[in-house]
Amino acid sequence: MSLIVKICGLSTPETLDVALQAGADMVGFVFFPASPRHIGLETARELGRQAKGRAGKVALTVDADDATLANIVETLRPDMLQLHGRETTARLRDIKQSFGLPVMKAIAVETTADLVPLAGYAAVADRILFDARAPKGATRPGGLGAVFDWHVLENLDLKLPFMVSGGLNAGNVAEAVHVTRAGGVDVSSGVERAAGHKDPDMIRDFIRAARATEELMTR
Repeated sequence: MSLIVKICGLSTPETLDVALQAGADMVGFVFFPASPRHIGLETARELGRQAKGRAGKVALTVDADDATLANIVETLRPDMLQLHGRETTARLRDIKQSFGLPVMKAIAVETTADLVPLAGYAAVADRILFDARAPKGATRPGGLGAVFDWHVLENLDLKLPFMVSGGLNAGNVAEAVHVTRAGGVDVSSGVERAAGHKDPDMIRDFIRAARATEELMTR
């Protein structure tokens, strides 16, 4: 199975086009005002049209209510919802039923104890994203450039597709995949020159490195 590469937090037509042309499988759009990558609905509409048919569109939200989700779904027309907050398994189930879209649940990881809720989420979600736990006092749960100990996932027996995130970049993505055996990688701050500002060359370098990793893993 090929490695899925997701570039998250895209906010301009130019950087979105770079990600698409470089071969990203998924492109992520952030709908969370506390994030420097947050986009409004009109921007989402245009970027959604640009990405349509070229990559999977993922809408990232944090504990969003139904009205917010409805506006995002109507405007972006995403292929998947990424839930990055404290959503319960019941909330995941309700969202899937209400919007009829696949759901990816982000789980913050620091130690093996953080994997305790995994079974419940895996029973409902369509994909799991393991991300580094945000430090105490952080205003947002992800996109902070922090790396978690990938060895926490080393012997993970999860039938559900999963991705890893958190501090990934072109220099460490190979090790992350080698240790975790993840089926996908998700990068945001690791392809930015400043918070919220994607760098075209870094996007290309990351995707190139991820593809090289994929080739090594399939030999």
